[in-house]
Amino acid sequence: MRRTYTQQGLRRKDLQSNPIDQFKNWFEEAQQASSFDWLEPNAMTLATASSSGEVSARIVLLKGVEETGFIFYTNYHSTKGEQLSENPNAALLFFWPHLERQIRIEGKVAPLSAQQSEAYFHSRPRGSQLGAIASDQSQVIANRSLLEQRLVSLREKFKDKTIPKPEHWGGYQLDAHQFEYWQGRDNRLHDRFLYQKMNNEWIIQRLAP
Repeated sequence: MRRTYTQQGLRRKDLQSNPIDQFKNWFEEAQQASSFDWLEPNAMTLATASSSGEVSARIVLLKGVEETGFIFYTNYHSTKGEQLSENPNAALLFFWPHLERQIRIEGKVAPLSAQQSEAYFHSRPRGSQLGAIASDQSQVIANRSLLEQRLVSLREKFKDKTIPKPEHWGGYQLDAHQFEYWQGRDNRLHDRFLYQKMNNEWIIQRLAP
């Protein structure tokens, strides 16, 4: 299986000096250019590792971009939560095939404040709030019926009531120290630009494909 990338190139003069600004530009283009119902431009691969070096990766959804980093939410007792508590170093990958682009981001992850997590939790649909309580994420369960029974019970318990945010659920922010912007090109001579933070300044270098 092979595909030729011919849509466009990426030149140094087209890049923003701040990689967050560059991300926002590409993210907006990814949303505007998407015509596929299945594509979620905010879907990103999150790679984490335990203190002993065991690596895991999974798709999560980006829920915010700040000047200081990238925000996502999850269960603190999940595999990713457990690994982040042991080793805060992590990586993100965005892949937008309809634009023949990807972005790699590396940095350190820290939990958001309880207030930020609380505010986001209550902005979610009630079904998602209940699901966060019903599911002991990453734990072995006997069958799906167990989850569905828990959900029914929780719906009745919190009927016409505010659903409390579980203490084991909340947000994280990845503060990036390195970005790589990749644009697919013909003959596998892709355009790659690396942003690295040095002395509080972003240095940009072109990489060989």
